Amino acid sequence: MSKRPEQLHDTRSVVYDESHWKVLSNLRKKALQIMRFLENYEIQSFAYGSLARGDVTEASDIDIVIPYPVSSYRLEVCLGKQTYRELVQATPSMILKGHIHLEQNMTVTFPLFKLRSREEEFYKWGGRIGLADIEEQTRVPGVDKRLILIEPNEQGHEEKGVIGYESQVARRLEVSPDIAHERVRVLRRRDSVGRTGVYLTRPLSEEESFEAVAKSLMDSDPAIRRTAEKRQG
Repeated sequence: MSKRPEQLHDTRSVVYDESHWKVLSNLRKKALQIMRFLENYEIQSFAYGSLARGDVTEASDIDIVIPYPVSSYRLEVCLGKQTYRELVQATPSMILKGHIHLEQNMTVTFPLFKLRSREEEFYKWGGRIGLADIEEQTRVPGVDKRLILIEPNEQGHEEKGVIGYESQVARRLEVSPDIAHERVRVLRRRDSVGRTGVYLTRPLSEEESFEAVAKSLMDSDPAIRRTAEKRQG
């Protein structure tokens, strides 16, 4: 069941028990292994979401993003065995992204074209850490799908509301107020009308490459082509 937006005016404290710290450590070890592989191929990556903030569960995904275009062949050689691959475009104005799904609920995401600053801020909004941060056991603040700001501390974390405090939260996370208001609007709308879905999801066969399928989509869909051309220009 997905988490619903929550309006919170007070601060809540959450204390992690020993099992929570163990789950966090195990998930980060798995992320660290993949991120080190990428680093060996001179590919910079970040972990984002609950893994960066620390508010994980045993069911948490391991989400890794490469924030710039990279050769999919080079990337797949680095990552090795994969469960499936897909191209996703959230809206016609957003860029195509490749998703490489690995075992153990792990996904590596990369854009086919240059990200806009707003798209980069999406990852910072949810909490984003690099390889060195994981090695140093750093946790960072970020907003979860309940629209709650997670502020890590030594015992666990504190929770603070985002709805009604968008500008303050944006300053805390060093992102633009626009991304804060956008995320609140999107998640509240999703809660009221149900899952809004994405503009495009295109699974790839074993024989297909991300770049070839992206070109085919650009040739057949003017909206995808216009967005890609703006980023290339």
